[in-house]
Amino acid sequence: MLQMRPNCECCDRDLPAQADGAMICSFECTFCAHCVEQVLHGTCPNCGGGFSPRPTRAAALLAKYPPSAERVTRPDGCASAG
Repeated sequence: MLQMRPNCECCDRDLPAQADGAMICSFECTFCAHCVEQVLHGTCPNCGGGFSPRPTRAAALLAKYPPSAERVTRPDGCASAG
């Protein structure tokens, strides 16, 4: 099951499970579209992979399958990435 992390690892922007604008790599590293395009230039700083839009989770399923509450951030934001 997709973990659906709640924030961008670069800028810590909230990325709710039902919202558009979250991007993930194949390891579920999670970033906002702005950071992927403007800071990371489409390459994950953690694994070197590319990104795809993270699917949303239907509101009716959020209670049964809640998204992760663990916030993951890079220590340097993404200052050294890109």
